[in-house]
Amino acid sequence: MKTPEQALEETRRRLNNTWHGDASGQGSAWPHQFSLGSPAKSALEADFSRYQGAALAWRDWAAVRGVTLTDAPRVVHGTTQRIPTHLTIPDANTAARLCGQEWVQRLKRGRARAAELNRRFPGLQDVARMIRSTDRYSDADFELLCTAGEWFARNSASGLTPRQVPITGFHAKWLNSHQAAVATLAGIPTLGLLPPHPARIHFTYLDPDYTASGQRRHDSATVGDAMTPAYLPVVIVISENKDTALHFPPVRHGVSVEGMGSGGGTPASIPWLRDCPNLFYWGDIDAAGFEILNGFRQAGLAVTSMLMDTPTYGEYERFGTTTDVRGNEILAGKRRDLPCLTVAERRLYEDLTDPAWKRFRRIEQERIPLATAARVIQQAMSGCP
Repeated sequence: MKTPEQALEETRRRLNNTWHGDASGQGSAWPHQFSLGSPAKSALEADFSRYQGAALAWRDWAAVRGVTLTDAPRVVHGTTQRIPTHLTIPDANTAARLCGQEWVQRLKRGRARAAELNRRFPGLQDVARMIRSTDRYSDADFELLCTAGEWFARNSASGLTPRQVPITGFHAKWLNSHQAAVATLAGIPTLGLLPPHPARIHFTYLDPDYTASGQRRHDSATVGDAMTPAYLPVVIVISENKDTALHFPPVRHGVSVEGMGSGGGTPASIPWLRDCPNLFYWGDIDAAGFEILNGFRQAGLAVTSMLMDTPTYGEYERFGTTTDVRGNEILAGKRRDLPCLTVAERRLYEDLTDPAWKRFRRIEQERIPLATAARVIQQAMSGCP
């Protein structure tokens, strides 16, 4: 026989899957009868005192909470005993009350928002889906969504950027991240806004002969744009830190690229960068650094890590830090599956993300001298023409 806690968990799962239908009035999953299980006759007779105690506990539990139990007659040692077999939850309100105040508030909020949507968007078909998808919206965000939906239902923003849409009180980033919901409310396929500008990389020429010529040292390349660098680099160093990339020492036929976070898609879309025969990544010795490295490789970039190994960690551990730029403690964090790391890289990554690790979880790239990085590149390129 199930316990009340087990039945409550089943109630919570059903409520989680169906609450938006009840909140919107577009469907109900209640009343619903939950089976409590039916022990075999042999089991019932072998341990009747326990089942009898469980039956009494169920009746007390149901009486206190105002829900209905269904029982069935069972013959036990020649006597007829009534054993609870099902719990009936009559409606979503009761289910929410049983599952806690958070669910009571969720249903209340959902019904209020459904009423608002029906009033302001009478043509909206799937109110239940909209209620569910906006459940985590604050009241302010929900009002912004409705305001935007009404505006786009009456106006066209074709050819505008999100920042150019003339709705007061809106930030372009908010509109960008809520386009699908706004379009649904407005009853249009898309908002017709211009796409975000193409991604780009910023880089610095390192070849000493070229830089001595007095030509531009810093350059950029935009994805999809026809751009040829001043010379085709033979070696490229992608640095997590901008200052490191800007001030990297001279390297023959070299280029240093400013880091682009965890996404490798942008550099992988630049042909001369992607096809460079000697491609290095230099980041912080921390979990994020290895996750970025893995992301570059997953995007198809044949990057070799530099100064991100256990010997380097040991040499510069004295410069390690326990806090991030905001002063928050650097915690182990959630370890991710990084299939593109080497065995040695993965071993260090696992150390850094081990909750039991007592040493520093970050050694910032900037704490390692640029001259050391230059020597690593020189050694790696010593056999190259």
